[in-house]
Amino acid sequence: MENLKKKLQEEITALELELRVELPREILRARALGDLSENAEYHAAKERQGLVNARLGQLKKRLAELSMVDFSRIPTDRVGLGSTVVVLDLNKDSEITYRLVTSEEADANHGRISTTSPIGKGLLGKQEGDTVRIQIPGGVKDLEILKLTTIHQNPGAGQQ
Repeated sequence: MENLKKKLQEEITALELELRVELPREILRARALGDLSENAEYHAAKERQGLVNARLGQLKKRLAELSMVDFSRIPTDRVGLGSTVVVLDLNKDSEITYRLVTSEEADANHGRISTTSPIGKGLLGKQEGDTVRIQIPGGVKDLEILKLTTIHQNPGAGQQ
C-alpha cells in the first residue's frame, strides 16, 4: 500500500510540474506565434492543461482515499485487503494463490487480484475451510480456501 501511495505521489509531482511550469511555457510560446483562433499548438497545450488538471484531481482523491484505509478494520481471521489466500480450484483440482490488493495494484498474471474483482469479492470475509462458488465471466469457479494469511500476519503484504 505504501508503494502505491508513493507511485501516486510521484505521478502527482510530475503532473504538477507539467501544469505549473511546462504547459504555461508552451502556452506563452504558442501565444507569441500570433492568431490564437487557428493556432494548433496553443489549442493542444490548453487541451493538455485541462487533461492534466483532471488527472491531478483523480490522483489526489485516490491518494486521500488510500490514506483513510483503517487497517484496524481489516479482519484478522477472514479474507480482506492484503490477505494471501491459497485456494483449491475444485473444478480443475489445482491450487492457486491469490493476494487481494487495491485495483491499482492488481496483476492477475502474478496472482494479485483486486478486492473489487469477481473472485476478490467472492473471497472477502471468508475463512480457511470455506468453500465458495463464484460467478466469473467464463462461468463458475468453485474454490475451497486451504490457507489464509491476513495483512496482520504478513504486514509486508500491504507494502507492494
